[in-house]
Amino acid sequence: MKNILFVLFFSIAAFAQTTNQCVTDPKSGKPMLVGICNREAFQDSSFAWWFNSEYENYNLDKETLAGVKIDSEFHSITILMGTWCSDSRREIPRFYKILDSLNFPISKVKLIIVDRKKAAADIDISSYNLQLVPTIIFYNDGMEIGRIIETPKVTLEKDLAEILAKK
Repeated sequence: MKNILFVLFFSIAAFAQTTNQCVTDPKSGKPMLVGICNREAFQDSSFAWWFNSEYENYNLDKETLAGVKIDSEFHSITILMGTWCSDSRREIPRFYKILDSLNFPISKVKLIIVDRKKAAADIDISSYNLQLVPTIIFYNDGMEIGRIIETPKVTLEKDLAEILAKK
């Protein structure tokens, strides 16, 4: 029993160490996140200044969002972004504000942060066919139904509404 608890403890500890991994960006010398992260990582002072500003200052298109139907039982979202990328720093806080307004559960959002080479530490992201960041991938019952790549075609809200209407 002690051996099982020991293995379980260190397995959990190993997983926790890889979440919200912060490294130094070799180009800028500033901190950047890599790998699997959660939203709380953006509250570190290295990232909160841009995340919180974009989140708080973004004006939601409430009219469009009123018609958005997102079912957390079937829908899930994967976000691939770079904390070094200006498009990611603009779009992802805004997107989180949209998700909050829709009461979409954060547990249904997978956040993967890449470095400048579009690598996510020790995580294989080749199946995502990542070209540009940010890339927001929408799934319905495990099947991809659409993406927002780099910047929205119209707005985040209208692009989201269009993707979810495809079901």
